[in-house]
Amino acid sequence: QVQLVESGGGLVQAGGSLRLSCAVSGRTFSSLSMGWFRQAPGEEREFVAVITRSGGNTRYADSVKGRFTISRDNAKNTVYLQMNSLLPEDTAVYYCAAEVSGGMTRTLRGYDYWGQGTQVTVSS
Repeated sequence: QVQLVESGGGLVQAGGSLRLSCAVSGRTFSSLSMGWFRQAPGEEREFVAVITRSGGNTRYADSVKGRFTISRDNAKNTVYLQMNSLLPEDTAVYYCAAEVSGGMTRTLRGYDYWGQGTQVTVSS
């Protein structure tokens, strides 16, 4: 059974930084594309970033481009989301997701496995 476990969320002031981690087990990590999504209260879950199996390609939502960086360590079965220059509007539950096909989809339906999420709160 594939499990994704996020960590690293918390409360931070605007302008601060956080690094989220997502540890994956139950499947060969290097066979998975990995994405990060987020969901603010009352909003739909939205795409944040995606990284390919090897880590060679990444894509970002326009709202986080230049501030967030997705990366992965295939030896540690972990994907990361480094978040800098955080804004109050970045407040959300952040989810990691795994895509078996190895693509770079931005849609929720493209992902096969999901974590439980980690709360990120940015105070103004």
